[in-house]
Parts: sequence; C-alpha cells; structure tokens
Amino acid sequence: MVTPAGAVLISAGIDAGQPWRRSAWESLTYTDWTHDNFWRAVAHVAGRGRAVGHEGDHLTLEASAKLDTFLAPARRMDIAPAAMRQRMVKSPAEIALIREGARVADLGGEAIRDAIAEGVCEIDVAMAGRDAMETEIARAFPDAEYRDTWVWFQSGLNTDGAHNPVTARRLQRGDILSLNCFPMISGYYTALERTLFLGEPDAASLTIWQANVAAHELGLSLIRPGARCCDITAGINAFLAERDLLQYRTFGYGHSFGILSHYYGREAGLELREDIETVLEPGMVVSMEPMLTIPEGQPGAGGYREHDILVVGEDGAENITGFPYGPGRNIL
Repeated sequence: MVTPAGAVLISAGIDAGQPWRRSAWESLTYTDWTHDNFWRAVAHVAGRGRAVGHEGDHLTLEASAKLDTFLAPARRMDIAPAAMRQRMVKSPAEIALIREGARVADLGGEAIRDAIAEGVCEIDVAMAGRDAMETEIARAFPDAEYRDTWVWFQSGLNTDGAHNPVTARRLQRGDILSLNCFPMISGYYTALERTLFLGEPDAASLTIWQANVAAHELGLSLIRPGARCCDITAGINAFLAERDLLQYRTFGYGHSFGILSHYYGREAGLELREDIETVLEPGMVVSMEPMLTIPEGQPGAGGYREHDILVVGEDGAENITGFPYGPGRNIL
C-alpha cells in the first residue's frame, strides 16, 4: 500500500516475519481468524473515502467489490498502464542484476550440455542445469533468498511447445533437444534457450534449424533505439514468409525482462508482436527468440528456438547472452 508518507507491505500471518525482513519500508501482518481481514488491513492503512489507484489487470470482480465496500473510495483510477510504462525502462541497478542473470543462465546451459547423453532422462538433464544455476546464484548473491530457478529441457516431439513440462523420456540418437534455463535472482527473471541435436540432424531438420538461426540473427540486427516492436516483427515475418515458414511461427519474437512470478507475466507493452507499437529506447531490455514448430509427421518435426537478451543503449543494443547457438556448436 503506497501512500504519500511511505509504503506498507501487507502480508499474511502464515509467512510470519519473512516479508518484513525483505521489505524496504513498513510491514503489516494480518491473520485469517476473521473473514476479509486482508481488506481490513488495507483499510487500516489507506483509510476510507480516499482516491485509490489500483492495477486493473490484477483486480478480480470479487476483489473490486470488496475494495469498494471496505475503502469506499472517493474515486478510483487504473494505474496499470502507467506503472507498466515505468517498468519498461530499467535502472542501472536492475540492468546489472539482469546481466548477472544472463551469466548464470549461460553456466546452466553449459551444465545441461555436459549432462546430455544417449539414454539419459530429460529430468536428470534439467536438474543438472538447475543445480548449477542455484549453486552460482548462492555464491554470487550470499545475502539473497533462493526460490523458483528452473529448467525446461525437452527432447523429440516434447520440444514442440515452448513451455512443455519436463518428462522422464530417455534421450535417443538423432533427437532434437530444447535447452531452457531460467535463473531467478531476488525475483528477477532471465532466460537462455537453445536448440541442440544429439547426433547429426537429418537434412530437413538442419534446413529448418538454419532458417530459424538466420531469423534470429536478423532479429538481433533489428533491435536498436527508435525501432518499433511491430516493425521488428514485420521484418522477421517477411523473412520467414519468403521461405514458406511463417505458418510455423509459434509466438511473438521477444519480450521484456524484470520481476516475474508464476502468477503473472511480463510487460505486455514491450512484446515483439504485430500489435505492439512501442518504440525501443535506452534502458529497455528485450529478448530475441524466434521459434518454429513443425508438426508431428512432417519432415523435421519438433520445435526450434534460440533466445538472447539485449540491453538497448543510446547507439544500439548489447547482446548479454554468451552461450553459442546454431549447428556449428550445438550438435552433440
């Protein structure tokens, strides 16, 4: 709860003193002994009859009704769009943390590559990458708290969805592989995603992989201050359409970075999609991650994806991802 005088973190009694230990200002804990104690705690801080700003994209109909009941606001304003615009441009401290996240993701990728072998389960490879990242995060950030660093490692047709869960499938010679590392440092999310093959890919798979790598490199070249998200998207769309591959595009070509939770996503206004006209500016951090999914039964079936993180500066964009991509380095 942000007021002119400061900020109060309102948290549930089940979490005891942990929220207070990590908060920058005051902290108020409520119990669940009486229904709607959360809203009583909010009203205790905010008072009644005040002007209330809220993030409308997180406010359910039920919560909206209770806000009116307990706070009786003189007026309400949805501050979500304005808050999102502020979050799009990162501070130097945030960019430094994101750089560290990209470095940790690279280390996770190396651990995954080292763990890949014929007959090994997806889950075992994923755990190797997660353990490597958490070990490094704890070393580099000894005063942090550690939770939610994760890996998706997919093989064969399990690569067709970007967010497919890890399974116990055993790797086979000729498999397409998808490496996805997500270190979480104090709630800040970064990512590394790569296509690999266990053994030489067949001709159809190699052609599709090379085309996606070329789309990735084109996208990297288009990210710069002054570029519009929709124009970057149009450029890559045209490239894939010329090769009759656009129909296999899976999702938009990139997104913002920052605070992430399993319960909410990134900044919708900084996605590389056809409908986003946001102009890139210094301090923004975005990914480039084209993905082609070839359906089961077609030559080259599976999902192909490369993912780098770029920091937009005054004169261009800096790629802070170091793990190599493409057939030259990732045929194992």
